[in-house]
Amino acid sequence: MSIRPIYLDCHATTPVDERVLAAMLPYFTEHFGNPSSISHIYGWETEAAVKQTREILAAAINATPEEIVFTSGATEANNLAIKGVAEAYFKKGQHIITVATEHSAVIDPCNYLKSLGFEITILPVQKDGLIDLAELKKAFRPETILVSVMAANNEIGVLQPLAEIGEMCHEHNIIFHTDAAQAIGKIPLDVQAMKIDLMSLTAHKVYGPKGIGALYVRRRNPRVQLAPQQHGGGHERGMRSGTLYPPQIVGFGKAVEIALAEQATETQRLTQLRQSLWEQLSQVEGIHLNGHPQERLAGNLNISVEGVDGAALLLGLQPVMAVSSGSACSSATTAPSHVLTALGHSEQLAYASVRFGIGRFNTQEEIDIVAKHTIATIQSLRNPSFMDSPVKKRQSDLAPAD
Repeated sequence: MSIRPIYLDCHATTPVDERVLAAMLPYFTEHFGNPSSISHIYGWETEAAVKQTREILAAAINATPEEIVFTSGATEANNLAIKGVAEAYFKKGQHIITVATEHSAVIDPCNYLKSLGFEITILPVQKDGLIDLAELKKAFRPETILVSVMAANNEIGVLQPLAEIGEMCHEHNIIFHTDAAQAIGKIPLDVQAMKIDLMSLTAHKVYGPKGIGALYVRRRNPRVQLAPQQHGGGHERGMRSGTLYPPQIVGFGKAVEIALAEQATETQRLTQLRQSLWEQLSQVEGIHLNGHPQERLAGNLNISVEGVDGAALLLGLQPVMAVSSGSACSSATTAPSHVLTALGHSEQLAYASVRFGIGRFNTQEEIDIVAKHTIATIQSLRNPSFMDSPVKKRQSDLAPAD
């Protein structure tokens, strides 16, 4: 029996926690009713379960249950938020602001709206991945209707200053949307304190099932209007038609419930594992840390390596670990990561990058194995002339956990 590689790709997805699976199972067989069937007990049971998850998600972000709209995931939530605002506020303005390092589930809907005549401002980021708030303010126009800035970056883990952005948007009567797919259950989120109007969520980044997400839609101060992008039945207060899937919804609620209960201790543990990995890797010449050293997800470490071929690096790591590169493939064409090039990296550095996504089930022993193999792989791939070349290391030190 072959030994499976160590899984360190938790920003791509996470395994379903056994406690989550146990909560889901009865809703496949025993409690299988349609939540919209309100004339009998089978519908009442699943309706109650759906209601409970709304309450869990609402409490997690300081919203009300009525403000939670279930979707198939964060991609659909992002599309509903961005296109829904664009259509609903079309007469008010046709200008949207977003950021160069956003997920394609934000960038692509914005580009689609651009093809329809909307103006899209894409803000650059600083070398550490954070936006410049002064640049955001300068981008505001009278016709700006939406600002979309992700809470935690899926590649470099950078945490944007949501409260400051929310305050600026509300001062100018601009709707503020954040893609919090990577953030829910991992960092404190408060839509009231942060003045967030729309927030996209998903379950499978936090040890829940794939195929279920949600969009928080503010109901007051201000009340946000959305044009539905899916019609047929008027479900979810008319914003997202389609029969709800109780097993997934129950799993989503349980996953968030567990993550919140364990957030403080898990953040500390993941920070220690990340710091251990970085301390070992940073001893090697020409390794660069991508993203802000402190303002980042606890389990995220993204590095770029000088003097190696990116494809060969990933291939060399594969037998021991499951990790992602900073590059993305689409339509059979490999391109350097738009996130890493937005940081100012050359194509070589953007290609030769590794994203370590440390998660709930990783151990210190695994981190040590990963560090040792990564270092050995880099050294084996490097051109002998590399060490004779003038290399200026950008060794940003990750701060230890408080």
